[in-house]
Amino acid sequence: MKFRTEVEITKYPFNIGFDSPSLFIGSCFTENIGAIMRENKMPALVNPFGVVYNPLSIHKSLESILENKQYELDDIRFSKGLWYNYDFHTRFSNPSKDECLINMNSAIGNAHLFLNKLQNLIVTFGTARLYRLKQTNSVVANCHKIPAKEFEHQIMSVEEIVETWSALIEKLLERNIILKIIFTVSPIRHWKDGAEGNQLSKATLIVAVHKLIAKYPNNAFYFPSYEIMMDDLRDYRFYDDDMLHPSSKAIEYIWGKFESAFLDKESKDLLAKIHRIKQAVGHRPFNPNTSEHQKFINQTIASINEIKSKYSLINFDEEIEKLNSQIC
Repeated sequence: MKFRTEVEITKYPFNIGFDSPSLFIGSCFTENIGAIMRENKMPALVNPFGVVYNPLSIHKSLESILENKQYELDDIRFSKGLWYNYDFHTRFSNPSKDECLINMNSAIGNAHLFLNKLQNLIVTFGTARLYRLKQTNSVVANCHKIPAKEFEHQIMSVEEIVETWSALIEKLLERNIILKIIFTVSPIRHWKDGAEGNQLSKATLIVAVHKLIAKYPNNAFYFPSYEIMMDDLRDYRFYDDDMLHPSSKAIEYIWGKFESAFLDKESKDLLAKIHRIKQAVGHRPFNPNTSEHQKFINQTIASINEIKSKYSLINFDEEIEKLNSQIC
């Protein structure tokens, strides 16, 4: 007898591998999955603007990347000792105005160049709730701890999301007709509007995404991360201490589903080899000068060189440096 409802994911009509660069953009769940890919040396760029939650701000970020927009000093604001911009996450905030601007524009420039090789776009919507700065009536991606009285908020409609994103998808496909766009709704619960508000927001996002997928069936797809968390795991032991974010075990489980759905056998085998190499590099010997450990180092370097001979773009510089430092 089964005591849980496991979410089964059918195979997608394309694969994500070490030869298919992916851009991850959206909520912090995007960071979780994107970080796993980067840690395992898969070609991925994760959240060039930092974490962005609502569909309109994610849309604006991608528009800026497409246009290679360059911000100016007048676009930067100052509060509590830091310079910032409402389109960017707080990780870009800086006590130096010039450095803040340089870091923002560099992130956009790097992402714009990444578009030239992009094959997969993974978009995670976190909430349908928007915040508008009253002073300018502009939507912000991050409030930067500015007092709440300076903002007004609203819930985007399904129609608004579909309309704005349809226009963006058309632009993306003009640039790359074979681009695959994977939509997912973040399993992180946004509790500012309470339980009902969170459910209304998630439902809005899910309906909008499925309308986009129906409109672009050859390019847009859905990965059910929200459903895996809600209907498969559905237990507070799979949440972090705040009871809102998935735990590390939950993220690992959802990554396993993502890996099974999108990675081909060759990529999975390579992923396993890289994992073994990373474990070997992280091994701390009791005595690094023994012949056994020296043999172990040489075998690990040989494994790295074997992978590099087939996948020249995979970077093992850090691992090679650590291993070479242990050679007697």
